[in-house]
Amino acid sequence: MLTISVIQIGDVLPGMLDSFERFQRTTRVLFNDQGTLIENEDLFEDNWTLEKKRQIVEHFRQTIKKGGVVVIAKQEEQLIGFAVIEAVPFGSESIYRELSFLHVTRPARGQKIGEYLFLKAKEAAKLLGAEKLYIGAHPSVETQNFYHKMGCVLAAEINECIYKREISDIQLEVTL
Repeated sequence: MLTISVIQIGDVLPGMLDSFERFQRTTRVLFNDQGTLIENEDLFEDNWTLEKKRQIVEHFRQTIKKGGVVVIAKQEEQLIGFAVIEAVPFGSESIYRELSFLHVTRPARGQKIGEYLFLKAKEAAKLLGAEKLYIGAHPSVETQNFYHKMGCVLAAEINECIYKREISDIQLEVTL
């Protein structure tokens, strides 16, 4: 049985992502050329080490402590996806919250879990007072297609700190 829930700090356990498979092989990417998304070939793989997974779990803890939200998807007792909404509002009118992570473990992809997580993240961000979610999204065509399907558009305001973390990411937003 699939459950999507917001977790509390007591639910954050050091090894909760140890079996999570963040593997992604990218062959096609989009890049933003002055508001026009252009597709190019680009071959690379993303895969998290155990150390990276443990750092992300610590990020969960810090996010919750600061007033942000972590949403998880579980199948039975197995964590199969998660989304993180950062605590600090930003933008010229402080209407944005960052969706810093949204991932589904490799074996569970293609089952709409990402959609369920995204919808729950939108709901949680709205409860935090946000009007828009901001996403520095992976440039792969598949990732961009997902966010487009979920109603995301190119961000009206660019958050320079988020952009500089990974300049190949596409800066997106969605109204809540």
